[in-house]
Amino acid sequence: MFKSLTAIGIAAAILFGLSVFEWYFVQKEFADFGEELQTLYDKTEAETAKIGDARVVQDLWEQRKSRLHVWIPHNDVNKIDDIMSEAVRLIGEGDYALALPKLEVLLHLSTCLPDTYRPAVENIL
Repeated sequence: MFKSLTAIGIAAAILFGLSVFEWYFVQKEFADFGEELQTLYDKTEAETAKIGDARVVQDLWEQRKSRLHVWIPHNDVNKIDDIMSEAVRLIGEGDYALALPKLEVLLHLSTCLPDTYRPAVENIL
């Protein structure tokens, strides 16, 4: 009986530790991504963003995405990929007015997505 309770306690502690690590890791990755997006947004708002600026942010997302695939579903990653690609194209064409809403959506996703992986009651039930 004691061995079973100990094993259950250890398993619960490991699961809790992994969930905290997952939340911290996802939170950090998206915080960094949000900073990069904010810089691109500011340049786009000032209409000084170039295709190279957008591609740098997209490349950094591609690197980050390979690490995040382990922790978050493909649909969330795919959604960011699609919107990011549209924003890069619009910036490349100099259509800043249409690129800004895309970047705003990405900024919003970079703040709200990590909260869905936080170890909280609403995310468990």
